[in-house]
Amino acid sequence: MSVSVIMLTKKQIADLRERLQEFQNPLFLYDNDADGLCSFLLLRRWLGRGSGAAIRSYPELDESYAKKAAELNSDAIVVLDKPVLSQEFIDYVHSMSLPFVWIDHHDVGLPNIYPDMTVYNPALNEGVNKSNEPVTYICYSITERKEDIWIAIAGCISDHYLPDFHKDFKKKYPELWGKVKKPFDAYFGTEIGNIAMALNFGIKDKTGNIQNMQNYLLKCKDPADVLSENEENSQFRQNVSRLKGKFDSLFAEATQDTSGNIIFFEYGGDTSMSTELSNALSHKYPEKYIIVIYRKEGIASVSIRGKNVKSMLSSIIPKIENSTGGGHNDAVGARIPLSKIEDFRNFFREAVSEGF
Repeated sequence: MSVSVIMLTKKQIADLRERLQEFQNPLFLYDNDADGLCSFLLLRRWLGRGSGAAIRSYPELDESYAKKAAELNSDAIVVLDKPVLSQEFIDYVHSMSLPFVWIDHHDVGLPNIYPDMTVYNPALNEGVNKSNEPVTYICYSITERKEDIWIAIAGCISDHYLPDFHKDFKKKYPELWGKVKKPFDAYFGTEIGNIAMALNFGIKDKTGNIQNMQNYLLKCKDPADVLSENEENSQFRQNVSRLKGKFDSLFAEATQDTSGNIIFFEYGGDTSMSTELSNALSHKYPEKYIIVIYRKEGIASVSIRGKNVKSMLSSIIPKIENSTGGGHNDAVGARIPLSKIEDFRNFFREAVSEGF
């Protein structure tokens, strides 16, 4: 089987725009974070048709999500911001003879895929064309709807990316911006950052509540609508408030001991907040390595931040059986058997001490 990998030049953005417009009832499957959610919102608000579902399976997009397309009588599948697809998912889509578009920005290997599947991923480019801008940025380049610039900004800053159109946003919504030099200055220090964080928390809810939130956000005319007090978004606001309180408590606990050049923080519970915690700790302590470990059912989900951590993780994973991991140069995630987490800590300390 072959794959068409599209580098995102202006012409190819135009080709992607034209391809999406051909679909009458696409199913958008998006990663369950603000980048994935905002990518879906931009495309769905622009196209005006199709269905959406957040991907809850990890680390792969599994076969059950392909079956949703049959249930919804979809004529295409569009996957947004999901770096790993299971072969079972791909084969099932192939058996349905559906067009398949995969838009991503993670530098990972490709599975075996079929000719009617098109991959748009700037991280797979070579040389000067290689980049890893968030999928939200790519989707905003497709839609070019100025009225949705706030959605594009929210998705980008949540993924630690300051887009070139941030000055246009500041001009339109000065009250939502501030003194911003880096992406997380916006995410942790502005009103649009509060909205982006709310979207990240809102996506950590039950499937039915996520669908309700998604449908509400599709109708929002401007950022003020997102958290305005009304009955239609009451469940969303309650969930955000609950999770923000939990986040604040965990962050306070994580900052109790910040000695040394590595911060290890380990926690459990019903809801993972590792991405949010590791990003906040990295913003507060930019010179340190951040390791946030979430324990659940014998597995440690690890979120890592710091200079060159992707290379460090790549050297460690082969040493720990049944472990996986990957991501961007300075921000990665891993899944490690909980029984091996102390080994991981030791390997990471060694890598740092060796100046990896």
